Amino acid sequence: MIGGGCSDGVVLLHGIARTSRSLNRIERALQGARFATLNLDYESRKKPLDRLAADIAPAVAGFAERTDGSIHFVGHSMGGLLIRAYLATCRPPRLGRIVMLGTPNGGSEVADALQRLAIYRAFYGPAGLQLSTEQDAALRALPPADYDVGIVAGVGTIDPIPSFLILPRPNDGKVSVQRTKLEGMIGHTIVKASHPGLLRHPAAIRQTIAFLREGRFLPASA
Repeated sequence: MIGGGCSDGVVLLHGIARTSRSLNRIERALQGARFATLNLDYESRKKPLDRLAADIAPAVAGFAERTDGSIHFVGHSMGGLLIRAYLATCRPPRLGRIVMLGTPNGGSEVADALQRLAIYRAFYGPAGLQLSTEQDAALRALPPADYDVGIVAGVGTIDPIPSFLILPRPNDGKVSVQRTKLEGMIGHTIVKASHPGLLRHPAAIRQTIAFLREGRFLPASA
């Protein structure tokens, strides 16, 4: 979905096995804050990240041509890794800021535990295997962030088994706070929300908009 009415635009990218609908609440908030939006669907379970980056490139380029101001990006979970893969090869000329929500920049121990299972490999596909802490060559080759990136990490879970038995604490039930961090990031903040809850938590949405506007997160007390 595309919304207009402002000079800056935001590309939104969902996580693995989700759709653009999962980002509808954040998208509405961004439009209310007078950002134009491009909320993309992509074949998250069928291709590795480099091919997914090539798939989204035409839509992002067209959006950038229709947008006067900066082009920002917001990615949830694997969507943040897709942003990194995309920017490694296709950077908009007016690149703005990037916000990652619960992105496993250092991989996830949950993926480590499950990737041995045939049902996991069949369901999550090539990109699912790239989410492990032993990252493949393509992810290891991604350059450090030389753009303004802020990361929102969650602490909370709706599934206590991975949170307490698999993941280092603190974590959001899918990704530990430590593994959300990225070399070159300029901001990192924590919200009391589970991994999927980051998509609708008011504080996560406020922090996303604050970082896109100002390049910094609000104080935690706010």
